[in-house]
Amino acid sequence: MENISQDKTATAKRRKWFALAGLFLALAAGVGVWYAQRAAGIAKPKTAPVVQVVSAVVTQRDVAVRLTANGTVSAQQTVELRPQISATVRVVHIKEGQSVRKGERLFTLDARTEEANLSRTEAQFSKARADLVNAERNLERQRELFRQKFISQAALDAAQNQVDGLRGALGVDQAEVEATRVTRGYSEITAPIAGRSGAIQVYPGSLVQPGGAPLVSIAQIAPINVSFTLPERELAVLQQARALGEVPVSAELDLAGQAAMQGRLIFIDNAVDTASGSIRLKAEFPNADNRLWPGMFVTVTLAPRILVAAFTVPVQAVQTGPDKKFLYVIGEDRKVTALPVSVRLIQDGSAVVEGAGVVAGMRVVAEGAQNLRPGSEVAEDRGQKPDDR
Repeated sequence: MENISQDKTATAKRRKWFALAGLFLALAAGVGVWYAQRAAGIAKPKTAPVVQVVSAVVTQRDVAVRLTANGTVSAQQTVELRPQISATVRVVHIKEGQSVRKGERLFTLDARTEEANLSRTEAQFSKARADLVNAERNLERQRELFRQKFISQAALDAAQNQVDGLRGALGVDQAEVEATRVTRGYSEITAPIAGRSGAIQVYPGSLVQPGGAPLVSIAQIAPINVSFTLPERELAVLQQARALGEVPVSAELDLAGQAAMQGRLIFIDNAVDTASGSIRLKAEFPNADNRLWPGMFVTVTLAPRILVAAFTVPVQAVQTGPDKKFLYVIGEDRKVTALPVSVRLIQDGSAVVEGAGVVAGMRVVAEGAQNLRPGSEVAEDRGQKPDDR
């Protein structure tokens, strides 16, 4: 019985050792497989993802460099009419805000005093002329008597002096008549320019005096001026443009649906404002429809120069690197390369760029560049039209 018990114990120990050995082999096999798979994963490179982008085409065209400024509308001429004599207003011939023609009668003043003075001076002039005629006749008789030696030289000289004195007096009287006529003419106040009248300050019966308040003001608004300023760095370009001919200027009101008005540059100031570093300019507009009014604010645009055969891309296609700006150019293999460029102008959502290697027709990344690196592969979305503005 003892031998049987020992055989069973030995058998159980052998089974236990076989089980442990099998477990060890299984673990070793699992670890080997894990190391093999890990080594295979390290050895196999990962495939870089394809980046979805929106592309655009580099275009070449002439670009007008537009300058924009805020302008103020002002009347080309403004005249304040004041009386030149003391009188009462008899008639007001116009209404406030009325368009008037040059030479049109505006006010009539009471001129009875001036008419009386004119009549007096004219009568005095007539008397002086009659006296002169009589003196001249007497001088002729005195000359005849002197030739016959009936009178002396002194008598003849006296007659001549009388004629000369009366001629001088006649000239004085004639000048006084003319001065009185001018004064009488001040009773009729006419428009010195064509334009639009402002508020009327007097009414029939009002007493007006020289140096007092203006009767009315007249502003010429057709044509009309717009004043604005530009940085002094644009002065040379503006002068060159004016030397070649008229510089077109457009003005636009801050109103929806209003078309821009076209005018021309007429004035460049003779000095730069040292405080602001700007130059004052003035443009003229026909304003036949009276859309511009003195005191209005408008947006002024002019294009004094043109960039010939410039390369343009959408402004969002220009990327900013640590050193300079660049474009992501899409190659035939759909991989991108960085092309350094400099930006000359940004206008209307387009950038004018220049740099070695920039040619018309090359495709660049317009959107989605934030996920790119040089050499990245891209898939283009060509739904965006080339930049041909």
